[in-house]
Amino acid sequence: MARVIAVCNQKGGVGKTTTAVNLGSYLAAFGRKVLLVDFDPQANASSALGYLAPDGGTIYHGVLGAMEPRQLIRPTMILNCHFIPSANHLSGALVELVNLPEREYFLKKFIDKVKNDYDYILIDLPPTLSLLMLNGLLASGEVIIPVQAEYYSLEGLSQLLSTLELVRNNLDHDLKVAGALITMYDKWEHLSQEVAKNIRRNFPHYVFEVEIPRSVSLAEAPSFGKPILIYAPYSQGALAYRRLATEVMRQENLAWPETISGSNGTENNL
Repeated sequence: MARVIAVCNQKGGVGKTTTAVNLGSYLAAFGRKVLLVDFDPQANASSALGYLAPDGGTIYHGVLGAMEPRQLIRPTMILNCHFIPSANHLSGALVELVNLPEREYFLKKFIDKVKNDYDYILIDLPPTLSLLMLNGLLASGEVIIPVQAEYYSLEGLSQLLSTLELVRNNLDHDLKVAGALITMYDKWEHLSQEVAKNIRRNFPHYVFEVEIPRSVSLAEAPSFGKPILIYAPYSQGALAYRRLATEVMRQENLAWPETISGSNGTENNL
């Protein structure tokens, strides 16, 4: 059964979609079977994989029950890496779901149909707290939180942790934090160093060892509709996401929550 991981942050522009696309690509390259679900109406993950315009169904049709998962799943350039595209009409689901019973669980019911077909299902979520994000969190067992190496990202991180706690307590959903991922890191910049140090010292869950650097190649790759593994496989950004994939796979046999959650035993002082 798949590990279902939401890639999530309530702050935009932190490398969320970049992480979902490139982590999924490298997990597949390492032999895992991967499904990437683009659950953001902006559809950036879809365009990053070369899907430019709806020529069939999207996740919108799947969540509302108009199409089955296997009708929506599409191949990528990488063997064993599949995706379900999104489009801007997904934002309409916010209105269509709001008065329906169990409206928070529509994506979970959709994902459960294919959980046994994959090793990893990655869900790229929108950067706003909404019914879409809530559906994504309740469909997932774990969360990866990309955190940009700048001061304001720390405030967003604290807000997201509060949201995850509300999901656990009010909806009785055992959502675990697979880790925080430091992105857009500049090893020569003092602010990046200080933010990374602060996160590693105070974040109450696991922090991935790898830091994703600022990279021209990572910024360019989506405009060519390619993951970094295909676009610039020897770039620093590519090597960083390769390391991230190995860290994520290393967690497969670790016990929750002691090994991953609360890894540094500190309070959340972010």
